[in-house]
Amino acid sequence: MVTKLTDTVRYIGADDLDLDLFESQYIVPQGMSYNSYVILDDKVAVMDTADARKADEWKANLKEAIDGRQPDYLVVHHLEPDHSALIEWVLREYPSVTVVASAKAIQMLPQFFEDIELDGRTLAVKEGSELSLGSHCLRFVAAPMVHWPEVMVSFDELDGALYSADAFGKFGALSKCGFYGRDDDDWACEARRYYFNIVGKFGGPVRTLLDKTSALAIRTIRPLHGPILEDNMEEYLGLYKIWSRYDVETDGIFIACASIHGGTLAAAEKLADILRSKGAERVVVSDLCRSDFAENVEDAFRHSKLVLAASSYDGGVFTPMYEFLHRLQIKGYCNRKVAILENGSWAPSAGRVMKEMVGAMSNIELVDPMVTIRSRMKKSDIPALENLADAIL
Repeated sequence: MVTKLTDTVRYIGADDLDLDLFESQYIVPQGMSYNSYVILDDKVAVMDTADARKADEWKANLKEAIDGRQPDYLVVHHLEPDHSALIEWVLREYPSVTVVASAKAIQMLPQFFEDIELDGRTLAVKEGSELSLGSHCLRFVAAPMVHWPEVMVSFDELDGALYSADAFGKFGALSKCGFYGRDDDDWACEARRYYFNIVGKFGGPVRTLLDKTSALAIRTIRPLHGPILEDNMEEYLGLYKIWSRYDVETDGIFIACASIHGGTLAAAEKLADILRSKGAERVVVSDLCRSDFAENVEDAFRHSKLVLAASSYDGGVFTPMYEFLHRLQIKGYCNRKVAILENGSWAPSAGRVMKEMVGAMSNIELVDPMVTIRSRMKKSDIPALENLADAIL
């Protein structure tokens, strides 16, 4: 779809409603958007391309938007294939176009396009570089490791527009979730899941980018995924500050449970009841075996406290818990209070493995005592769960 954002800026991105897994791992029940923009000034700048899955739609949108004009620049903020798949086509279709990107991105381009001809057709930009299009002038800000090393963002002072690459993106097609952030019923939910699973490991680089852009008079954010953000800028920027610092967004307890035959889950749910009876205002229980792993990662980062409840398995821990903790490790989970509930019928081992995995994370406070259930929760286990609840709270 082509959408007029201003007199001189058009949205030319595409929605993907048939995608089963984003990055071949994340479920996207509301689809995904591949955002792209065109600035129509004295010079014409195309701001990123799209995924090959939507090539025909994106090409048609581009041609409609430029209406016979020739693009002068193709600005590449991020080289990941869901945004860059059509670069080679643009170079062939428009022989006079110049690719504008970081030096690292230009260096990496031949990795994605075997026969691409770049001689004399690139312009490397760096921190502080500017590109005048006429009334519009793009000022570039380096954003390495948000979340690839070649990433740049750009700021157009005329519109107060930050072209933010993958920062401020979210899961969901615009036709499902709303074209603008104000139209999105719950932007934070899928933006949070997107952030912690895709960008979240790189909190330091995100903080650096936020510091660099804090002096800019940002009135709108135009990301590569998800709705355009115009209203409530303080809310969006505030959430990114919390997320990038690994701070607590919601005071509450997330109980992540991996149960084989239901005994561990029953104990986890009993613990949740006890916590609520003792005044905990927010307790969320998730069955790791039957829920979206990316949402579980999101909930772990969102809440102030985490309870790990798992069955022993093959001398270790039940695999859904192992996979969950592995995800937390590689995403940089830190700065939280963690309690452990294990189950074992003859040789409990889950607690040991969970402690080892959590121990490898940064600034984690382990709650004592760890509680061990033998096969099924019994009345005699209730006092231990009561003590654990007190320690968590």
